[in-house]
Amino acid sequence: MAARLVSRCGAVGAAAHSSPLVSCRRWSGASADTVYDVVVSGGGLVGAAMACALGYDIHFHDKKILLLEAGPKKVLEKLSETYSNRVSSISPGSATLLSNRVTVLYRSKAIRYTWPCPFPMTDSSPWVHITLGDGSTFQTKLLIGADGHNSGVRQAAGIQNVSWSYDQSAVVATLYLSEATENNVAWQRFLPCGPIALLPLSDTLSSLVWSTSHEHAAQLVSMDEEKFVDAVNSAFWSDADHTDFIDTAGAMLQYAVGLLKPTKVSARQLPPSVARVDAKSRVLFPLGLGHAAEYVRPRVALIGDAAHRVHPLAGQGVNMGFGDISSLAHHLSTAAFNGKDLGSMSHLTGYETERQRHNTALLAATDLLKRLYSTSAAPLVLLRTWGLQATNAVSPLKEQIMAFASK
Repeated sequence: MAARLVSRCGAVGAAAHSSPLVSCRRWSGASADTVYDVVVSGGGLVGAAMACALGYDIHFHDKKILLLEAGPKKVLEKLSETYSNRVSSISPGSATLLSNRVTVLYRSKAIRYTWPCPFPMTDSSPWVHITLGDGSTFQTKLLIGADGHNSGVRQAAGIQNVSWSYDQSAVVATLYLSEATENNVAWQRFLPCGPIALLPLSDTLSSLVWSTSHEHAAQLVSMDEEKFVDAVNSAFWSDADHTDFIDTAGAMLQYAVGLLKPTKVSARQLPPSVARVDAKSRVLFPLGLGHAAEYVRPRVALIGDAAHRVHPLAGQGVNMGFGDISSLAHHLSTAAFNGKDLGSMSHLTGYETERQRHNTALLAATDLLKRLYSTSAAPLVLLRTWGLQATNAVSPLKEQIMAFASK
């Protein structure tokens, strides 16, 4: 049984004092509004995937799911021949999650949210009440916020968010390679101004994510195509930022590791060169870190960027969101199988505990890497060089790191 869905929304709330959109309302008698078991607010990658995961769960076959999407419906008779500049690197676990499709309804924007009064419950509606811009209303037993790092759901629910802005912006673009190649490797290089990365799209196309200072990012976006392409190629190929001391020390450690653990020497791979850029794909956006103090409240759960925001250097942003989906969907599926109230904290806290442990560690590690690679001090540069070489040499450690990141 396919679930009916509708995607991307504005704010949703949980506490009367936290937002002008939220109030505590008493109800006299039963409401005629449609009651959904789950409403997902936000129709991006994470929000749509959350709705898919629940819509195709066998224990949700009799549940009503709504996905709020403020944007228009896009009908694609065939796949576009061009790539969007919004590209994500998907881990194997995330790819498995995305194997389902669902029905989507569009152009729905919430303008008011009414939370149930905690006491007394005798004449209160037990559900979250939502009013759309067209005047229609409905209720839900569980509201899932997937509406980005400026989440209206999080704000209206009164959930605190720890955040700060980095001194960097990311420039993204779609790049045409100089020649067709077996383009199946993601490349990243750490520069003094920030990391630059290429994500493979096809044999002739790659997606660029270049994290750098705000001033440099603005220059990159305003450059003509020829200068921009030269800047990208230079960033990957130039040895201007190398020092003999660091290169020699790194080579010494690599030699020592080779003596202790002989391995088959493989040919060194080199990043592809870039020929031109898709003119319309170059944009920049500021970078920062954010983490919600709570992922859940009664009848509310946050997922994706609504719960956490991370620097793109590790390529884990959307994968963290998909990890949230897998965890929350598991806990909700168990609750549905046992006939429990989907909005109850008894199982929502299980999701929160599971994901905060994982996400907090990954956020901290990514923030540490960002700061470690933002310095040109020789001792720290040498430390991070040795650290990467040691990690690459110790297979069990490398495999554990890869397994943790793929969750």
